[in-house]
Amino acid sequence: MGTQTVESLIEGGKATAAPPLGPALGPLGVNIGEVVAEINNKTQAFKGMQVPVKVEVNDETKAFSISVGTPPASALIKKEAGVDKGSGRAQEEFVADLVIEQIIKIAKMKETALLGKDMKNKVKEIVGTCNSMGIKVEGVKASEAIKLIEEGKFDKEITAEKTELSEEEKKKLEEERKALQAELAEKHAEEDAKAKEIIGSMEGKERSAIVAKLHEAEIHDDTINRLLPVETAEVAEAAEGEAKEAPKEAEPKEDSES
Repeated sequence: MGTQTVESLIEGGKATAAPPLGPALGPLGVNIGEVVAEINNKTQAFKGMQVPVKVEVNDETKAFSISVGTPPASALIKKEAGVDKGSGRAQEEFVADLVIEQIIKIAKMKETALLGKDMKNKVKEIVGTCNSMGIKVEGVKASEAIKLIEEGKFDKEITAEKTELSEEEKKKLEEERKALQAELAEKHAEEDAKAKEIIGSMEGKERSAIVAKLHEAEIHDDTINRLLPVETAEVAEAAEGEAKEAPKEAEPKEDSES
């Protein structure tokens, strides 16, 4: 009696009999509709995220079992925070704020994959990931939140493994997220305008000189590289250099009078 295994990556709650699952399961003689339904039931919590799924089918009885992995902690954090991506300037700019209940929820979802020996340490691991993504925790930088956890500020919630939020708390978090996003959008627009003005005023200058001026104006490197791509600047400078070095054609000599 053997077992056949099918592994696939599917979107949470949206498995279908179409590829990749259907064609892989078909030859095994299993009821594909039942497998798909169970996968969707087990992955509802991961809607919008890619989830690793393993289906094991008994060769003789055609009985099957399904095990579901979890997306990376960063994907779970983004989903919980309601953002598409983390901050490009994680220690300077923040895109969202999570409360301890949300952190505990993610730690429980990733529990078997985390290294911490207990829930408190697993929670700290998740907060550490928030730190690299520009996600605040309980209104403070994630690095500060880790200190608060170590001091026991959230022991009650962690011990109870509290994960539920009231509608009022959810509304407050959503309003804060929108405010942070609006603040960042305004800040970046102002920075872009300032950078473009400097770049325009130094047209024709070497990129290194323009970059130095932008740094002097405290323009961030990611803005500089976006508005003044290295490749474009290098091509322009190379072309200018070639033009300067190109030999001039000899002017035809006039016939001397005899």
